Amino acid sequence: MEYKNFLRIVPDSRIDICRSVYEEYKDTIKIKKEKTVINNLKKIFDATLKIGIEKGFQAMTMRDLSTRSGLSMGALYSYFSSKEEILKVFLSEGRRIIGRILVELIEKEKEPAAKLITAVKAHLFLTEKMHKWFYFSYMEAKNLSSDERENAIQSELYTEKLIEDILIEGHQKGIFRDIDHSLAASVIKAMLQDWYLKRGKYSKRKVNVDQYAEFIIIFINSFYLKI
Repeated sequence: MEYKNFLRIVPDSRIDICRSVYEEYKDTIKIKKEKTVINNLKKIFDATLKIGIEKGFQAMTMRDLSTRSGLSMGALYSYFSSKEEILKVFLSEGRRIIGRILVELIEKEKEPAAKLITAVKAHLFLTEKMHKWFYFSYMEAKNLSSDERENAIQSELYTEKLIEDILIEGHQKGIFRDIDHSLAASVIKAMLQDWYLKRGKYSKRKVNVDQYAEFIIIFINSFYLKI
């Protein structure tokens, strides 16, 4: 699977997040027309990411969001009571959707080696497609409440566990070597994160996401596969 194929099978994740927010909070959102709500949530979502990356979440104000999204202050407050609520909602719903997509794609594969390739590619392709969300969520985790920070940590550990379970299954089937699977999953996760945290480094080297994915897979297989 190449990135262009991934884009065909995975819909616009921003719309998915906005639709999920609508379904979860439609009883408290004052606007009731679904199409209008999802369209405006997308504007808020995009503006939050852009402003947050440009000058940081702490410096961002609801007035900034109003200006950048094109929505009035009254319209903004009909959706969210504060910028902190916006941060919590969009990050938590994004994590949930990303986790679901990863699991769905991995479960389509039968063999551990294929599952591992899919896990690596799906994660990297999601971070490429949703680069601003991933970068923003990583950098702004410190601004979450203690409960939400714990949720963010658990989400990262959940991804590591998906990879660890694949490695364990492969070892049990005699495909992968007997190595510390938990530590290996943590290192693999770090390599995947490097793609969106240090994107500029790879851009200067003219490395695209497909090339990076293939290199990581070769690197993991050379270390993990039994010869």
